[in-house]
Amino acid sequence: MQNSHTLAELESLLGERLRNLRLGRNIDQKTLAARAGISVRALQKLEAGDGSNLTTLLSVVRALDREDWLLLVAPTASINPMTMVRSRSPRQRATSLRAPKTTPK
Repeated sequence: MQNSHTLAELESLLGERLRNLRLGRNIDQKTLAARAGISVRALQKLEAGDGSNLTTLLSVVRALDREDWLLLVAPTASINPMTMVRSRSPRQRATSLRAPKTTPK
């Protein structure tokens, strides 16, 4: 898998998406920071992509009621192919070899 963005670009992109979500809901920074239980400066840094910690990110995501984003980070596999192979019933007999078809001349 090729990484197309640097970590700084990803932080900036995430901050921009959080800011757009906040503005789309018409919430100012002070109100969101209070809901998230963080300082306004911590929110500003997160939105600017200037580095933040996981607790700040999770607090803001929760305050924006977007915890469903977290499920996309590491989704739970509903079907595991290896389990399917292991649970298949064992063979009861071998298949017979078929003679190749000959074409009439």
